[in-house]
Amino acid sequence: MTAVETAVETALPAAAPPAAPAPARALRPAVLARALVVLTRPGHAVKNLLAVPLALIDTPVWTGSALLRTGWAVLVFTVAASTIYIVNDIVDRRLDRTHPVKRHRPVAAGTVPVPLAWLLAVGLAGLLLGLVLAGPAVPWWPLVGYLGLSIAYSRWLKHLPMLDICVVAAGFVLRVLQGYAATGAAPSGLLLTAVFGGCLVLILGKRRHELAVAGSAHRPALAGYNVPLTDHLLGLNAALTCTTFLLYLNTDAPLGPWRPVTLAVVVPLGLLAAFRYLQAVLVRQSGGDPIRALLHDRMIVASAVLIGTTLALAELGARYPALLTWIEN
Repeated sequence: MTAVETAVETALPAAAPPAAPAPARALRPAVLARALVVLTRPGHAVKNLLAVPLALIDTPVWTGSALLRTGWAVLVFTVAASTIYIVNDIVDRRLDRTHPVKRHRPVAAGTVPVPLAWLLAVGLAGLLLGLVLAGPAVPWWPLVGYLGLSIAYSRWLKHLPMLDICVVAAGFVLRVLQGYAATGAAPSGLLLTAVFGGCLVLILGKRRHELAVAGSAHRPALAGYNVPLTDHLLGLNAALTCTTFLLYLNTDAPLGPWRPVTLAVVVPLGLLAAFRYLQAVLVRQSGGDPIRALLHDRMIVASAVLIGTTLALAELGARYPALLTWIEN
């Protein structure tokens, strides 16, 4: 045991003893195959689909090559994230058995044996390496940083209160940076700050839900949080996210003459979406799955669609003025 691990275990209160391992069960091939797919968390691919292409906002020219490299970066990051999810599920299987929802995950529930889960993780790691070597020539340093940070998180950073949520949010910033590396555009510090703050809001909503529902037994770092603290941090990071994104739109975003109209549309819709998410977390207590909380709220989805459409039209108008002139005529 390293000195860091000893310090972490000394500083944190002892967690509740993990539940007994689930007995191995003989499963039909179709059921086992479905469990292996669930283990990769395909629904979480939306995180990469939303984060990596954000760099296209700052890309001067949308070429077919830039779009191809961005799409390849999304695919590579999706495989990388699935590999990390499997490793985390293997490492956390005993703690997951103490959680009312996570105990149903394939490894924790005993549906997928640990050796088979490791085999799948190794196979995905090989696929990841093949995609990097066979794909477009893209700087992959954000991906390397993400993998290193994720391994450190799985090993011991997840046990350090406050640092744990910052590490998870940094993983999303690295996704956006991979998009910038794929397109060759210059990163915007304001956009990256907005992404970091927005991810902290989603993560804190999840931590708050975990505290209220299951306590800290399944996640030792939760011993460093309580509900009032998460509420304060939610408000702080929501304000940071809205402010930095507004500054980004007002200064860095390539919106040209459409900037005032864009701000007039995006600001109220963005605030409405933020209000609805905070309502979901603080009033409806539905922040356990941030993606579900966002996608199941019609106002948030409608606001996001309108914001995305407005930004796309504004960027098209700034890049190709003749196009909107043709549409108007």
